[in-house]
Amino acid sequence: EIPLRLVGSEMCIRDRSMKKGKMWKAGAAGIMAAGTGAVLMMASRKKGRMHRLTDSNSSCKNKGSKGENQRIYYSKGNYEAFARPEKPEGIEEKSAWLIGGGLASLAAACFLIRDAGMSGDKIHILEASDRTGGACDGILDSSRGYIMRGGREMENHFECLWDLFRSIPSLDTPGASVLDEFYWLNKADPNYSLCRVTEKQGKPACTQGYFGLSEKAGRQIMRLFFTCDEDLYDKTIEDVFDNEVFDSPFWLYWRTMFAFENWHSALEMKLYLRRFVHHIGGLPDFSALKFTRYNQYESLILPLKRYLEEAGVEFRFGVAVTNVEFDIREGKKTAKFLDCMINGAKAQIPLTEQDLVFITNGSCTEGTVYGDQDHKPDPKRQSEAEHCWTLWKNIAVQDTSFGRPEKFCSNREKTCWESATITTSDETILSYIKKIARRDPRTGKVVTGGIVSCQDSGWLLSWTVNRQGQFKAQKKEEVCIWLYGLFPNGVGNFVPKPMSECTGREITEEWLYHLGVPADQIHDLAAWGAVCVPAMMPYITAFFMPRREGDRPDVIPEGSVNAAFIGQFAQTPRDTVFTTEYSVRTAMEAVYGLCGVDRGVPEVWGSAYDMRELLNASVKLMDGVSPLKKRLPACFEKAGKMAIKKIEHTEIGELLRECGVL
Repeated sequence: EIPLRLVGSEMCIRDRSMKKGKMWKAGAAGIMAAGTGAVLMMASRKKGRMHRLTDSNSSCKNKGSKGENQRIYYSKGNYEAFARPEKPEGIEEKSAWLIGGGLASLAAACFLIRDAGMSGDKIHILEASDRTGGACDGILDSSRGYIMRGGREMENHFECLWDLFRSIPSLDTPGASVLDEFYWLNKADPNYSLCRVTEKQGKPACTQGYFGLSEKAGRQIMRLFFTCDEDLYDKTIEDVFDNEVFDSPFWLYWRTMFAFENWHSALEMKLYLRRFVHHIGGLPDFSALKFTRYNQYESLILPLKRYLEEAGVEFRFGVAVTNVEFDIREGKKTAKFLDCMINGAKAQIPLTEQDLVFITNGSCTEGTVYGDQDHKPDPKRQSEAEHCWTLWKNIAVQDTSFGRPEKFCSNREKTCWESATITTSDETILSYIKKIARRDPRTGKVVTGGIVSCQDSGWLLSWTVNRQGQFKAQKKEEVCIWLYGLFPNGVGNFVPKPMSECTGREITEEWLYHLGVPADQIHDLAAWGAVCVPAMMPYITAFFMPRREGDRPDVIPEGSVNAAFIGQFAQTPRDTVFTTEYSVRTAMEAVYGLCGVDRGVPEVWGSAYDMRELLNASVKLMDGVSPLKKRLPACFEKAGKMAIKKIEHTEIGELLRECGVL
């Protein structure tokens, strides 16, 4: 990706103390652009277990996690993707208990039916609340209004997600799958933003889609890209970047899109860079993203739930699992009991080795506290109903292979932010949205095309209007806006206090200010022209906290007989958390591993090893300037020209021209 960006003459000339050998490497990297992919491949083959590569359609076993009885391998290409596996031996004698009703559990239940051949009536989903979906929500609260705690940004290389939804029937289009529906929608109405960043009360910012990375910033990004995982254990992004990166438009785009804070994990930052290198060019305008027609609950969760209900799966609501008791002896870990609270009463579910347990450990939305139009979220209630974290803590004390939950849930000030859902039909407010988005919000098509970030906001406020209506029950004239503040404890520009201390009306006032609404109109519009529901989430970025190997349990821990971990806090190589893909991937690996499904799990898309993507990204990160146009030290000028002359009429030269390098 980035070596091409970082090897200009300034780097060699400024640092006179650089040894000749290092100068040669720096200059040669700029000339030999075609070797970038190979360099990255070699750099990625590290000794760390966390980054084990499984890039071929091999039948090697145990390449994901290391559970004793699993048969997991990764694959790519149509041969495995279109194949249906045979029913695993002995599946008729097995049953499944899925703890939590979020996307990971629902996906695991679907894979148990479709790929493992388990009968639906042997699958039991235990959920503490009264509804499925977990973080993938879309709520119409009769007393507050519409609520969306977050949105889901998707792309075409969520391999496991699309493998799942190709099999889930649409609720709206007879004969079509959810994937069919999604594909047709995003073909007909492709996503892109016409205004990514604003400043000075709704005026387009002067970023003009540029990343604005200096040579020093580029070197820092390159160094992170190549660093071994184990060298990033427990390090923060502040440990690897300084203000050369933090003050750039690149970091504004990046942090607001993915919700990274400076104190978050350098390892997660690196994994994101590598995972989405093929989308670097789409970062400023969101052309890389795809969205559902409705909120994620109605578009994704309800079709899954209908599929499972029709297959006979049992849903038990109001069941909070507080512990999974393991029998650990002679290297084997066998889940023996589920300790539960059912309607306030203690209960216990006994297990045998034929009972497979899928554990959602941790949660990014647990402990959410809601406010309303006239009340701020009450922080005193944040200690209530934290079943997922309690469960993981109780499991973790039994064995070190079950992870260290305290690494993620012990510092709420560093893992929280606040979102809000604003509903309006006021023509004045909608006119300001239309002015910034340059689209009519009532057409049912793409509006903002992703978040609009207010770069001079004290809360670092970002807001978006997705396709309307976002809810099927939404009135035709209503528009739902989702916004969040990455700095909930910062002081607002119009409302002079932290977002966390604001009512829904005050949050609307601050947002209207950043839309450009005149100050003398803001109070009345916020009070009478909109309804706002705030949601404070104390653990929303918990998975980004600095970590090391072993902090997250493997999907199937070493020696596990009948239990697996799924969701955002289970460990699987190469993929990135805070995505729907991660939930579905861990579910797929868990089912295939515990049941012995003989089919490849689709590998994480390998753009980090594709020379075309790397060359293209290197030019995009330079804001369209070829790295070969940078002046090299005199000692390399002649060699560089000779090298280019030799390759320009070859396949290598053709590739470099295609990617904008030559």
